[in-house]
This record gives sequence, C-alpha cells and structure tokens, in this order.
Amino acid sequence: MKYKGIIFDLDGVLCSTDRFHFEAWKQTAEEVGAPFDETINMKLRGVSRMESLEIILSGSSKTFTDAEKERLATEKNDRYRKLLAQMSPAVRDALTALHNAGLKLAVGSSSKNAAYILERLDANRYFDAVCDGTMIAHSKPDPEVFTKAAAMVGLAPADCLVVEDAAAGLEAARAGGMDCAIVGTAPMPFEPTYHMQDVTKLPGTIL
Repeated sequence: MKYKGIIFDLDGVLCSTDRFHFEAWKQTAEEVGAPFDETINMKLRGVSRMESLEIILSGSSKTFTDAEKERLATEKNDRYRKLLAQMSPAVRDALTALHNAGLKLAVGSSSKNAAYILERLDANRYFDAVCDGTMIAHSKPDPEVFTKAAAMVGLAPADCLVVEDAAAGLEAARAGGMDCAIVGTAPMPFEPTYHMQDVTKLPGTIL
C-alpha cells in the first residue's frame, strides 16, 4: 500500500457543511452591509473564521473594532452550529474500509468546530488523531495542520495522503510534502495526485 495514513479535511470532505457556512456568513454580511454571494463564499473555503470575516468586512463601508469582530465571528459560529445539528453521517462505509485496511486516520482541519462536528457525525471512533483550528498558529495554505496531524499519528508526511476540497488545502499538502486527493469540483491551482467526486471513492482508488 502506498500510504500509511490518511489526513482528512473536515468541511466539504467528511461532511457537507458548505451550505450551512454560506447561510451563516450571509446573515453576517447582511448585518454589516456587505455583499455576499457564491463567488465571495468560495474565497472563504479552507481559511480561518477570522480571516473569512475580514474578507466579508472588506466589502462593508463601516469600520469595526476588534471586540466587534469577535462578536460577529462568535455569532456566525453560533448560527452555524445550530444549522449543523441537522446533519447526518455520510461517509461511514469509506472510513470503515480505510480503517480496516490498517491505515492511520486523522483529521486536519482549520475549523475550531472539529470536535463538535465529529461528535454530531458519531465519527470519533474512526480517527487516531484530530488536529484542528484550536491547535495551530497558522491556517492553510500553511502546512502546519497537516504536518502536526501526521506527527500525532507517528508518521512522516511523505507516508500520508491528504484529502481536501479547497485550493488552500491542496497548497498546504504540497508545502508539507504530502500527496493530495481533491474531492468535488472547485477550481485548483495545479493538478492534485488524485481527483474524485467525493470521499466515498477513496477506498477504491488507493486500496
């Protein structure tokens, strides 16, 4: 087997939370008088919550203090978590197949909601490690979240495959010396190692 470990992004890979993010950010944009559509939403993929907020605020004519920004980010997250409660598991069979093949499985996500999302998915038992936004200093495209996840499962980066859906994640994987499988149809700056419709295709591709 080519890989010893798989590191999964969370949003858009293990679960489809993009629509929930869109709705929550849309309400924030309306509150601050900034435009928001699918094009702007695409710019938020794979970056941290505060960086996403700055992108949205750049479209507003108003200025905001750090305290106001913290409030806006917290309120957005509260809305998102309420929407997330509607989600159901979708990738259990794929995770089981990869786990049963003896691969180390980890989550490498910039999201600070990772623990909550995995609990909602009832998916914690599949993963040997979780590295999320509460444990890193630098967001993607910096490779920190992936290299730290690899270290947490005791593997060299070159022995791990990253599974992502965003350009920032693809760039982070390459910067960390890892192969990358991209799921979905978002445009990429360069060709990944694998490209597939969704994560359920992963076992058939690498096992």
